[in-house]
Amino acid sequence: MTTPMQTTPAEPTAAAFGGGSFAARTRRLVLATRPAFAPASLASVLIGSAWGYRVAGRFSWSLALLALLATLCVHLAANVLNDVSDDLSGADRGNEERIFPYTGGSRFIQNGVLSPREMTLWGIALLAVAAVLGLALVALRGPGVLAFGVVGVALGLAYSLPRIQLAARGLGEASIAIAFGVLPVAGAAWLQSGRLNATSILISVPMGLWVAAILLMNEVPDRQADARAGKATLVVRLGVPATRRLFLALQGGACAALILAAILGVIPAWAGFAGLLLLPAAWRAAGAIVEPTERASLQRSIRTTLKLHLAGSALLFVSVLSAAIVR
Repeated sequence: MTTPMQTTPAEPTAAAFGGGSFAARTRRLVLATRPAFAPASLASVLIGSAWGYRVAGRFSWSLALLALLATLCVHLAANVLNDVSDDLSGADRGNEERIFPYTGGSRFIQNGVLSPREMTLWGIALLAVAAVLGLALVALRGPGVLAFGVVGVALGLAYSLPRIQLAARGLGEASIAIAFGVLPVAGAAWLQSGRLNATSILISVPMGLWVAAILLMNEVPDRQADARAGKATLVVRLGVPATRRLFLALQGGACAALILAAILGVIPAWAGFAGLLLLPAAWRAAGAIVEPTERASLQRSIRTTLKLHLAGSALLFVSVLSAAIVR
């Protein structure tokens, strides 16, 4: 059995994260949410808000801020409650192949920093805050907000909720692509413009595919632990060669959606074809899926996948915003 790869930062420990002060408690709670992954959903809200501005010709900072905060709380709550679920199933407790801080959970439960009960209560508290923010959006934009919020929360929870656990049914990537990719883009666009159409969905497709690619890549080092715990993720079901092909298909699909948006005049032509520049990095990242024993290589690929999402999101945001400015 291999030992987990040591990375920076080091895994949390009770000794390093102890203390009863407000600062110490806040630090524990914030880092337990795995905030480094928050940009995956926040970028979608920013792009959706920019597209809503493109359509409506006006922009509400209050709606955008509330949408960002509500989405952030739902995403962080999903991260926390997923840690609880994976600890209960044994997927994280028995994961010796993890690459911290990217896979294997936050390690706050397994390393004795926070108890499962404390993590559960923290996840519920984050959902409660999201609900309050959602009600504020309802007051400002009407009950239509509930459609986006309820579906997003349901998918985020169903990803790891015991007995449902979409991740264990090979549906994790699809649910997260919708919850933190498609819905935040479409919902934020609707908040700003009051419209939901095929163009909004087209803009959201690359975001959903890039988010799904992050999840797929992160499942690769965890596949043995997931399999032992009975968590049949998509990587467990497909095996390594098919996972590599799917990863490339997700990256290629995101670029194809950008090109289609450019052809249809949704975004500038330069932006659509600039997405092709992401493909060489995606190809290199996929190479590590074929060689899972090379831990350093796989870690670099995980980082590359996160950078692909960031670069693609920046490209899409700038292109949508530039289209709005010159309309």
